[in-house]
Amino acid sequence: MKKLLAIIGAVISTIYLINPTAGMFELVPDVIPFIGNIDEAAVTALLIGCLKVVGFDPLSIFGSKKEEDEDVIDVE
Repeated sequence: MKKLLAIIGAVISTIYLINPTAGMFELVPDVIPFIGNIDEAAVTALLIGCLKVVGFDPLSIFGSKKEEDEDVIDVE
């Protein structure tokens, strides 16, 4: 059930980011200074979170290393 909701959230957020109506449907209009792009940032965060739930980590393309991948040298 959690993965199904994540897939639905990913699809809705992708459609919102693609915005096929050319800006006619906006939660916060982009012409408002400083806060105009907050809705796109929130929807992008939702998309990244939904993709992580499904099992795809889109932030892994930036080459972040996990702790278990690092070489540890114990010096005493």
